[in-house]
Amino acid sequence: MPTEDPTNEEWEWFLNKPEEALLKCFPSQIQATKVMAILDVLSNHSPDEEYIGEKIEPYWAEDPVINAAFEVFSGKLVELEGIIDARNVDCNLMNRNGAGVLPYELLEPYSGPGVTGKGVPYSISI
Repeated sequence: MPTEDPTNEEWEWFLNKPEEALLKCFPSQIQATKVMAILDVLSNHSPDEEYIGEKIEPYWAEDPVINAAFEVFSGKLVELEGIIDARNVDCNLMNRNGAGVLPYELLEPYSGPGVTGKGVPYSISI
């Protein structure tokens, strides 16, 4: 929209044609397409992505204490996923039902490939 100190000419143009002023603020189609492509690449889950609590490191599996702790941790993640799924289908909870309400999936531990709202990966690389 108009700069902080528009000239009289710019201000008049804005007042006479506000739609054109707004349209000049938007990026070009090529700029918008580049941003969309980059966001898609950065948002995709790789088919071989590893998620927290999914697999234990082979070296850690040899130690019974670490292996037992990992099993407890993995069990808690599965339990958490069940709690999230149960809350998503509970119509008595606020903001969980109605038209256009998407299920909460952000902290579900695991995800399939593609752009999803799920999964807690071991690490990210942007």
